[in-house]
Amino acid sequence: MIKSQDIKKGTCIRLDGKLYFCIDFLHVKPGKGNTIMRTTLKDVVSGRVLERRFNIGEALEDVRVERRPYQYSYSEGDMAHLLNQETWDDITIDHNLITGVAFMKEGDVLEVVKDASTDTILFAEMPVKTVLKITYTEPGLKGDTATNTTKPATVETGAEVRVPLFINEGELIEVDTRDGSYVNRVKA
Repeated sequence: MIKSQDIKKGTCIRLDGKLYFCIDFLHVKPGKGNTIMRTTLKDVVSGRVLERRFNIGEALEDVRVERRPYQYSYSEGDMAHLLNQETWDDITIDHNLITGVAFMKEGDVLEVVKDASTDTILFAEMPVKTVLKITYTEPGLKGDTATNTTKPATVETGAEVRVPLFINEGELIEVDTRDGSYVNRVKA
């Protein structure tokens, strides 16, 4: 059990039979009355965000989570096969539980988050930024850097990314896996 005043960013709690991660919190001391804890919680399964208030001293059920590195091996249908970097155990995880799955390529290391008490996989995260090769895009024009105009480009994983006009086929780019946006060009 955990007291409501001990909630911090990243704390995982069980509330109404569901698991939530705290993404923001604030101690509020109104002019009169008791101090409350205002939290923003994210549902682990659905990703839905909700705001919830707790009285100070309220007991909550905390969940111990483990974060482990797993290497992506291959996909079979909607399931991804991951290899534990420490024990070499092979696990399968649904693509819906992986953030940034469209930018995942063989050999990438993901962080898998498990409920330590039940050994249930909650979700997996790609690194925030990854380097991918452009497999197809319209030819760029030299000197086309003055405007913020973008064009579609297909990367090696098959995902489509909007890139600046000067990017050409065969170049390496850095992509933000959270929203699929272009970050910058990578020199080989």
